[in-house]
Amino acid sequence: MPVSDQGVTQNRYTLIPRTLIFITRGECVLLLKGAPDKRLWANCYNGVGGHVERGEDVLSAAVRELHEETGLIADDLWLCGTVTIDTGQSTGIGLYVFKGETKGGQLTPSQEGELEWIPFANITQMPLVEDLYTILPKVMEMRVTQPPFAAHYFYDEDGGLEVEVGE
Repeated sequence: MPVSDQGVTQNRYTLIPRTLIFITRGECVLLLKGAPDKRLWANCYNGVGGHVERGEDVLSAAVRELHEETGLIADDLWLCGTVTIDTGQSTGIGLYVFKGETKGGQLTPSQEGELEWIPFANITQMPLVEDLYTILPKVMEMRVTQPPFAAHYFYDEDGGLEVEVGE
């Protein structure tokens, strides 16, 4: 199909692609505690990830982001979910959620914050980025044989984040 037939117009809803990665080791998941001076999510725990650059597929972007932010290379990174984030504007976010394992490797410090291995059992007791209370337990229970989940985030009239996760 030629580019002209792709239906790309200014009035169509567009998505900025991003990755979110959760790496496990034994009974722990690697989370990034946001630096105290960060504009967003200061002192809150999140997965690692970032933007998909032009010319990258989402898996290549996840591998690159994981290595840039942690120094690790996942043994078996796989797509476990997608999230469409409706920002209320003409451009939203397409979030590709990956999971993988690592059996070793040296963590590299990041300007983004402090990397910590958190036991699965303690996840919901941590100060997480708000959507992680819903999706992180789902990601942790997923197996590579399951199809990816689909989720939709949007903001209510008060600016609060609403999270809907499908099966």
